[in-house]
Amino acid sequence: MSEENPIVFLVDDDPSILKTLSRALEEHGLRVKPFKSARKFLEGYDGQHGCLILDLSLPEMDGLELQAELKVRCIDIPIIFITGHGGVSESVQAIRSGAIDFLEKPFLPETLLLRINEALEIDQRDRVRKKKQNAIKDRFRKMTDREREVFQLLIEGQAVASSKVIAKSLGISHRTVEHHRGRILEKTLCASVPELRALAKDVGFLAREESGFS
Repeated sequence: MSEENPIVFLVDDDPSILKTLSRALEEHGLRVKPFKSARKFLEGYDGQHGCLILDLSLPEMDGLELQAELKVRCIDIPIIFITGHGGVSESVQAIRSGAIDFLEKPFLPETLLLRINEALEIDQRDRVRKKKQNAIKDRFRKMTDREREVFQLLIEGQAVASSKVIAKSLGISHRTVEHHRGRILEKTLCASVPELRALAKDVGFLAREESGFS
């Protein structure tokens, strides 16, 4: 688990549920932050490591609407839905949208704890993966404007473009392209162009219009 202590965010408009669940989870050594509405959660969440236990039926913005809003805001926190009267369609929508589980009240505390542990592990793995991807993207951002042009031509299409083709396309010499190629591989810590292409694909640097350099 991360050195940062994870937080179990709990959103429910029933004060008794907030109090009871918070106390039960804290007794199992978990940090809990309760919120009485989706809006309050959005105001109080600041990207912390953890997971979200979310009631389906909430005033103003319900659980599914909050889940959708989190996607719009690119907030990838694992969600466990809880509900006292959820239907099949709601549960299917929640799971298809990425929820860990959809638990109907009353549920066994053991079941919730298992799902919370699963959610926290998922959150930790995602954060490690994103940290690794960001480190790779930082390498790509070290390229000069000209190196970026050569880079795009190196990885475009099914076949790797030759230095001669790139030189002709950019109106520069073959030797200059070879120099840029070497600098690109050096800056990205890649041993070859195929490795460069694979790495670029992994972190979303392939499409010219979505090169990730911004």
